[in-house]
Amino acid sequence: MGALAWVMMGLALWHFTIWLPDHYWGGIVGAFLGAVAGAALVGAIISGFTIPGRHDTHISTALEGIPGALIGMAIIYAIGLRKQRQAARPRP
Repeated sequence: MGALAWVMMGLALWHFTIWLPDHYWGGIVGAFLGAVAGAALVGAIISGFTIPGRHDTHISTALEGIPGALIGMAIIYAIGLRKQRQAARPRP
């Protein structure tokens, strides 16, 4: 249940990417994958690589996914922005 909470938090934060310019590597799908993977990875790290079960899942478990989702989306955004700038640069 903890992994579900992390992934759902990443999914919830991903919805806000519509307000940002689309510079994500892979577009909106890349942003989705970055949010979900980041939330799950950081959530697992915070929990000590154990997934909380049904009775150990609280609101704080879902909140653990927020930093990971933001970090994951930021990494995907930075990669996409760098690739777009490289493609726009004139070749000698």
